[in-house]
Amino acid sequence: MAQQLELIPLHPVASPFLKWAGGKTQLLKQFEPLFPPKFERYIESFIGGGAVFFHLFSFGRIREARLSDNNEELINCYQVVKTDVSELISLLKTHQKCHNEDYYYHMRSLQPIDLSLVERAARILYLNKTCFNGLYRVNRKGQFNVPIGSYENPAICNEDALTAASRVLENVTILHADFEECTNAAQTNDFVYLDPPYSPISETANFTQYTKDGFSGKDQQRLATVFEQLTTKNCYAMLSNSDCEPIRQLYQKHHIETVRAKRAINSKATARGAIGEIVVRNY
Repeated sequence: MAQQLELIPLHPVASPFLKWAGGKTQLLKQFEPLFPPKFERYIESFIGGGAVFFHLFSFGRIREARLSDNNEELINCYQVVKTDVSELISLLKTHQKCHNEDYYYHMRSLQPIDLSLVERAARILYLNKTCFNGLYRVNRKGQFNVPIGSYENPAICNEDALTAASRVLENVTILHADFEECTNAAQTNDFVYLDPPYSPISETANFTQYTKDGFSGKDQQRLATVFEQLTTKNCYAMLSNSDCEPIRQLYQKHHIETVRAKRAINSKATARGAIGEIVVRNY
């Protein structure tokens, strides 16, 4: 039997610097055979934790990239990591020293509009590392409302990870934008990866509140239209979503693969664990 070759990163290894619900780190081995072998530019319009982007970059697959998300605080965090990582690290070290329950709820109560861009990024990273399950959730007013998590010694400031991410992001275009705006610039042979808030498969697994507007069934249909437009442009388009009939119907003309991932968003502990998700490709 031929020995399977192990992939060796070509660039300094960078990985997601924050936790994000639905992150793809655990799925990268299942994704690897599904990526296009070669492409021009990489575009991702629901960047989240960025696991796919960092993976492809580390293996020399990305020469140019365009990243976006509709979550303003998340995108500000990426922009600050790119341009002001030293100041960000300094603030995070302060948060590390001050962390306790009272400090957490004080930081949670702060309004981003009253803070500098670096302070906003440090606040979100601090909350991300210390809140329950690393969950990002906001109410209809856009206010972060996740309770504190039960961590003895949370790693609030990972200086090496932030510095590596900053180097990787140096020449990357980062946008606070709706997915349509980000993908409008896609051209022939670009690779577009789409990882939207998943279509709910049950009432207890219904979580799309990453922004105050959420992500509705109409948004899923709009995304499917964008997928068809990318296909017409001869782009490589790949999409992740929950394995449910409405989503399968939207993408029935394309290649659909099933992968399995452990998810902990479900409000019922007995419903958490490895579940099927789908990957849709137009190539």
